Amino acid sequence: MSRIIQSSLAEREGPLVYTVEQAADGSYSYAYEAFLDRKAQLGRDSGFAPVWMPDFLFDFQRSLVDWSVRKGRSAIFADCGLGKTPIQLVWAENVVRHTNKRVLILTPLAVSHQTIAEAGKFGIEAHRSQAGELHDGINVTNYERLHYFNPDDFAGCVADESSILKSFDGTRKAEVTEFMRRMSYRLLATATAAPNDYIELGTSSEALGELGYTDMLTRFFKNDQNTIKPTVYRHRGQNFSALDAAAKWRFKGHAEVPFWRWVSSWARALRRPSDLGFLDERFELPELIEREHLVETDKPRPGMLFAMPAVGLDEQREERRFTIEERCSRVAALVADTGQPALAWCHLNPEGKRLAEMIPDSLEVSGGDSDEAKEEKFLAFASGQLRVLVTKPRIGAWGLNFQHCAHVTFFPSHSFEQYYQGVRRCWRFGQTRPVVVDVVTTEGEHQVMRNLQRKAKAADRMFSALVEEMHRAESIERGPKFTVKEEHPSWL
Repeated sequence: MSRIIQSSLAEREGPLVYTVEQAADGSYSYAYEAFLDRKAQLGRDSGFAPVWMPDFLFDFQRSLVDWSVRKGRSAIFADCGLGKTPIQLVWAENVVRHTNKRVLILTPLAVSHQTIAEAGKFGIEAHRSQAGELHDGINVTNYERLHYFNPDDFAGCVADESSILKSFDGTRKAEVTEFMRRMSYRLLATATAAPNDYIELGTSSEALGELGYTDMLTRFFKNDQNTIKPTVYRHRGQNFSALDAAAKWRFKGHAEVPFWRWVSSWARALRRPSDLGFLDERFELPELIEREHLVETDKPRPGMLFAMPAVGLDEQREERRFTIEERCSRVAALVADTGQPALAWCHLNPEGKRLAEMIPDSLEVSGGDSDEAKEEKFLAFASGQLRVLVTKPRIGAWGLNFQHCAHVTFFPSHSFEQYYQGVRRCWRFGQTRPVVVDVVTTEGEHQVMRNLQRKAKAADRMFSALVEEMHRAESIERGPKFTVKEEHPSWL
């Protein structure tokens, strides 16, 4: 005997249905566990057992491949130099062999060349596809060329350096998310998941088919305005800092631990192999030497009688434009006569142009360059044909391997992720020399540096929380949740 009870509560997958069954001895049992599993919003396995696990992978890499293949749709947040490229190539090859269909790997500009080279080194067949041409097996292309492809032609998709998604405009981000939504198997791989803003993890969740961005916000976060679109109204005489604080998202009182538990159900994070319980002996970073250079100017900003520290974003931007010549001269003095490779990051077009003029043997990669020209310049620097590369973090800070270079210069901004990624192009596992980072600032940019330091601490807290919950989740035995038999009223 079996009776179906239908609840009025609706889920995404359809109406909630559970069963009450009567056994021969007259007792009853409820299929409630499936309902509770669904309400927990933990990522569910939709993959398969790996069909190929090559010997060239390190032990922690094999563990990540095994987990992600069985998971089916997952994210790997691994620091620079820990081998995300071979991991995602082996993951893609497993999907190809399991489904006998194609897999598409999306990369930032110029990284597709590195991915193809890595595939050749490991004996994996992969093809670069630029304008929608299809090859059997693994196809590699840039995010900028996604519109040439049809998701129905692929069984799986890898988003390499997936944190770049939040740097795209809304249209491009929606395009990538919608493309991946049609995939049976999905993998996100990046070094910086959300270094200073936890709610950006919603971008990854949505791409994997877990909670949507808005759903995640309403489940785990709140703001004092109690609205999904917090707003700061700029009125004279009001306390702007208080309005800003009211508009910011923060964890609900009970939600921080459930949030990290939920993230760890579809993501794995590691800064070093020991985060997964493996030895770090082959993965030690050289020394990082960070030097701050203060550029002083006696010229006051327009409208000022004497030089004053910049207060607020508008004044900081104005001071940045006002001191271009002095700051670029300092960078040129630091790298011009060394004879060694150097990577000079800038943020403004006039900065890039002036640096390229001042520094011998340098070349600028600008936003106005074609995708082909950008790739050509990046590859020239990576191969040693070009001594000094000048560009913006938003153009070249993701995915590229410049470990032949051990000198980086930076004009700071409020984006910790850009700073982190810019430095880690050179300071990564596999680098054998100490890496020098020269940060050139002005008197008014001290607040920018303090903000970067605050965000660096937030990044450490995020990774620590995620790793802790990841370990806790792995130690929990996934079995029946109830050990006490339920009692039923006599009339049922």
